[in-house]
Formats: sequence, structure tokens, C-alpha cells
Amino acid sequence: MDQLQKRPANYVPLSPVGFLPRANAVYGDRLSVVYGRVRFTWSQTYHRCRRLASALLALGVRRGDVVSVLAPNVPAMYEMHFAVPMAGAVLNTINTRLDANAVATILRHSEAKLLFVDYDYVRLAGDALRLLADAGRPVPLVAVIDDLDAPTGVRLGELEYEGLVAHGDPEADLPLLADEWDAVTLNYTSGTTSAPKGVVYSHRGAYLSTTSLLLQWGVGTEPVYLWTLPMFHCNGWTFTWGMAARGGVNVCIRDARPADIYRAIARHRVTHMCCAPVVFSILLEGDANKQQLEAPVHVLTGGAPPPAALLERVERIGFRVTHAYGLTEATGPALACEWRDQWDRLPLPERARLKARQGVSVLSLADADVKNADTMQSVPRDGKTVGEIVLRGSSVMKGYLNNPKANEEAFKGGWFLTGDVGVVHQDGYIEIKDRSKDVIISGGENICSKEVEEVLFRHHAVADAAVVAMPHPHWGETPCAFVVARDKAARVSEDDVLAFCRKRMARFMVPKKVVVVEALPRNGLGKVEKVKLRDVARKLAPTVPAQKPKGKTTTTTTTVGGRRDEQPVAHIMAVSRSRL
Repeated sequence: MDQLQKRPANYVPLSPVGFLPRANAVYGDRLSVVYGRVRFTWSQTYHRCRRLASALLALGVRRGDVVSVLAPNVPAMYEMHFAVPMAGAVLNTINTRLDANAVATILRHSEAKLLFVDYDYVRLAGDALRLLADAGRPVPLVAVIDDLDAPTGVRLGELEYEGLVAHGDPEADLPLLADEWDAVTLNYTSGTTSAPKGVVYSHRGAYLSTTSLLLQWGVGTEPVYLWTLPMFHCNGWTFTWGMAARGGVNVCIRDARPADIYRAIARHRVTHMCCAPVVFSILLEGDANKQQLEAPVHVLTGGAPPPAALLERVERIGFRVTHAYGLTEATGPALACEWRDQWDRLPLPERARLKARQGVSVLSLADADVKNADTMQSVPRDGKTVGEIVLRGSSVMKGYLNNPKANEEAFKGGWFLTGDVGVVHQDGYIEIKDRSKDVIISGGENICSKEVEEVLFRHHAVADAAVVAMPHPHWGETPCAFVVARDKAARVSEDDVLAFCRKRMARFMVPKKVVVVEALPRNGLGKVEKVKLRDVARKLAPTVPAQKPKGKTTTTTTTVGGRRDEQPVAHIMAVSRSRL
């Protein structure tokens, strides 16, 4: 066997970019992109991407250079997922919800050579570039992406996206990929727990992640995919490349507003979409939850675990939800809740509970497990014993850019440590319980904040909820709950919520404080910023040994999300001596 060799005929480096020339050859006359009145076919998208790639080379972009883009879900954002790596460069998609300082930090750390910026974000980009210049740092070339549907004429410098595409040569020789381990994209973590880190994806990892997700989600040919998930988020969980692989239609919308989402679903007969769980709340706002979809829409969701009660409500509208778990370092989804036919016979609440689990490893991973972080031994499959979720496989990132310390901490014993806490059920399905930093240790008992939040979401008047640790002089830490009322007519009181919790969970898990707020603080990816809630909880914490006052109830006033709330606090002085 040793005499057998790799040849161009039997070995081609894996890359998701290869899905585009195939789409041109197989699906050339099919719609590829829809945006307002704009329509492109796969043949047009292919040639536009080749033109842009040749234009990048003409601007001096070379292999390994970083090309950044600051834009919403518009056609140019989609095209750059192919055009930039076609030129041998590395695509860096920047979160549009960041401030100028964060954008400048990313441009500086990535050493971006070229920045594409959507017309709506020119001011943000300009502020970030001035910060770089004032600090004496190199400033990248800038090209503005104007609106294809209704051009604005906004500019920042002389370069403009459509002009580059028009002047590019679709027949130009483009560099061939020599090593599938080469970087294809650079994505930055949200930075909710530390400074943002640059996560580098390989062509191989992106290709395998794309194909495995298409298989596990059961995406057939000619899907109609609605871009509610930002393409800047893990490259749209690789479905930027996946839609080319299946000859699908990319329905692009600039904003994920309920009216825009429902209008696009009805107009284009959308079959698939991805979103963070926070979008479910958006879809259920106001009268939206009274709408019934004409045909089912398959939704892949990830991020913070959505409560089963929330999944149940969106299922009733007509959304068919598949829950996944992932992180930037895993090229998006790493676990998916593969559905079993026998579960269809279960009542809807039970189906929702099963769908809230994160599931089994995606096909691109060699393995996923839950281990004791100290011993690296697997936890028992009892659905109760918690440990850290660990991963290994080709879809795990190459590593953090220029950050050897973070790489050393992230990889241990042949595994990537996610920092997330979970359990393994008897059927092998993994369920995330918390970030390791979010586990509340009360009197020696571990309390997973997600479990408390699940109960809070079942309260008829609660629309949103988050639970964090609050310091306690006797127990060390106790749960502090922050809740949002479903609407103005819904009355949510602390006593009512506490009574609701006491009937549905062990007493040591019941929050010792409930704060009603107008909205939970969230970052640019829709994740609850629990660090801000912890700051509030620390201020509300009792500082003396707990004793229940007689015949008197005091109140505390706090501000979260811009609202002042008076809440009775007598209950936090009452310490339960009975721990279950």
C-alpha cells in the first residue's frame, strides 16, 4: 500500500469554497440570493464572487491576509464568504452591534488589510479607524457596501463594493488551496467573560462542519433559507456555504424584526432558518403569537438553552425547532438534538422538554463528552451528575490568534474544554446546565441557574428570566432571579413568583430574591449579560447573619435595564434550615 500516492485526481484539499463552483455547474439557473427587489442566480453569484476575488488580488491582498467586513445580512456579506478565500485571504466578519473601540480592537489585533463596511455603519467604521490612526496603528483600506436595492451614495474613501465587482475579471487565475489546514475565516468571541479572542477556522473544519450540519438537520435540495441569524456569527453557523452545497435560496433581510420575518416567510415560502433563542421571544411579541404559519418552518437554534415552555409556544405557531449547542471555537453548533420518531407520540410539553436538550455530537466531531474537569473522567449517564462539556474533532478551531496562553488553557489531554457545565442522560444525550462560572454553590449544593430559569419561564406572567448567584452570609451563595413581565397587563410580584417556585423545586434552589425589570441586559449576540446582573445582586445581598424580622417588611430599590423597582426583601432575611 505504501506505493500508492496522493494525486490531483484522488486528493483535493477540503474547502467549503468548492461548493460554489459546483452550485454554478449544477444549480446555475436557480435563485441563489433574494434581497428586496434584487435577484441573483447561482451562476451570477459564482461570477460575481470570482470578479471580487480578482479585484482583491489587484488591490494587493495576498495569501493569509485578513479582509474584514462590517455589514448586516446583505448579498455582499454572503458573497465575501466565497470571494475572500478564493483570493487566498482570510475573512473576518465583525459584529455590527459592537462599539467603535471594540471594532478598532479587532482591526488592530487581526491586522486587517482591507475593511468592507455597509453604508449604515460608515460612522461606526470611521470612528474605529480614527482610534487606530490616533494610536499610531496601521489603517486598512476601506470599501463601502452601498445598498443594492436602493443605493444611497454614502462613501468612506474612494473604493465601493459594486465598482470592485464590476471591474474584476471573472476569468482571472485565482490561487489554488494547497493545504486544507490553512485559515479560511477569523471570528472573534463575544467577550462576555473576558477580552474577545480571535478564533481561527481551517478550510477543512469549515467544510466538515457544513456537511455534517446539513446531514443532521436533514436539509434537502432547494431549501429556502431566511437569514435571521447574523452571518457575522460563526459565519452563519456555516450555512453561508451550506446553501451553495444544496442549491438553496438565501433570503436576506437587514433586520430581524417580527414583521419582516413573517413577511419573508409568507412571500418566499421559507423552509429553514437559524436563530438565537432570543428571536423566539421576538416572534412571540404582541399579536405575533396569534399567527399560524401556512407551512412548517424548520428552525435550528442554539446559544443559551431556551426554556421548554418557550419552545412549546413557538411550536404551536408552526415552527419546527431543532435545538443545538455550540460556540465560536467549535465552528458553531457542536451538539444537535437529533429527533427520534417515537418522540412524536409524546404530549407537546414532553416533546418540548426533550427538544430543550442539546443532544449528540455533530458528525464533524470525533467525540463529545462530559467530564470531571479535575480528573478528566467521564461522568455517569444519570442525567444528574454535572461536569464540563469537552470536544475533539476537525471542526474545533485551529486555535486563538496570537494567544498562546489561552490556547494552553483551552486544550487539555486531547480535548477542547468548553467551560460549559452539563449532564449526560441515559440515552447518551447531553444537556447543558450552565456556564461553569454560572453554577451557584449554596451551602455545598450546586444549583444550575438554567434549572431555576426553566421553572420561572413556566410562570404564566413571565416573559423572560435570568438567575445569578447572590452572596449570602450563611450559605455562601443563593439564587437571585431577575424576571420580565409578559406584558403591561401582567402583574408579577415577588411573593407570587416565590410561591410558584416553592411548589416546583427543592427548597434550597428557590431564589432568595426576585427583581422585576423591564428588560434583561443583553450583548450584541443576544446573550444575557449576567455579569451586570451579578453586580446588582451583590448590592442586594444581606451582609449580616440572617434573622427574620417580626411584623415588618422592608423594601429595596434597584435599577436594572433603566427601571427602578421596589421589592420586599424580608424573605432574604429568612434562612431555611431544611435543605433538600
